[in-house]
Formats: sequence, C-alpha cells, structure tokens
Amino acid sequence: MYTVCVQAHYDAAHALVNYEGKCSRLHGHRYVVEAALQAEELDRAGIAFDFVDLKRELRALADELDHENLNELPAFHGVETSAENQARWFWDELKKRLPETHARGLLFTRVWESPNQWAQYGPVPAWAPAHLRPSDG
Repeated sequence: MYTVCVQAHYDAAHALVNYEGKCSRLHGHRYVVEAALQAEELDRAGIAFDFVDLKRELRALADELDHENLNELPAFHGVETSAENQARWFWDELKKRLPETHARGLLFTRVWESPNQWAQYGPVPAWAPAHLRPSDG
C-alpha cells in the first residue's frame, strides 16, 4: 500500500462555545492541515496521486477558512469549531472534490492547532508519524 500526504496552512480565529476555559474566548491559530491518501497501485509515472493535484484541492479548502472567524462561517453553524470538527470538515469536503478512485483512498485529514497538538478524522483507525512538527509551507 502506498501513502501520500500533503499539507496546507491557514490562519483563523474561533471560540469554543461549549467549553469552560480560556478557549471559550475568541482567539486565533496558525493551523496546518494534512490529508493522506492510500493507493494499492501506481500509475504509469510511478505515482499514487499527484502531489500537485492533492495539494491544490487541500489549499483551496484551507483558503476558505484563511483569515476568517470560523464561528461565523455557515459550515460551522451549530458545530463547535474544534480541531476535531475542522478535520471532519476537511475530510467531507475532500471526499466531494477528489476523483472517486482517489476519494476512496482518503486515509485521514489532520489539523494541527499548534506544533504540539493535532486532531485527526478518518473512517478507520489510522497511523501516521506525528512526532515531527509540520512544515509551515
């Protein structure tokens, strides 16, 4: 099985409405989002999925959240803006954007809220190295 993973980033503000503590107040993060796909076979060029194509789709989604107050976006009305729910949003949106053959291979989406903490969403338990800080590019 082959796995490819790309990253994008976005800066956004949010507040956790149903949380008791300082995160209930409006604050911001420089988020890093990752998306990983798995494929059993490679194409004629020897690749599972073109990094350029995958990053373009992930970047387009990250741009929708960039420099926004997440609590004000329709996608999060009635939904907490936690990293967990953001990861789920990226998952759902990527499934819509990717070609069906690649969407089936979507392994997980992961949202880093800081260099030391992340939340991940995917259909089944998935492992991928998380001990390294994501790039800011």
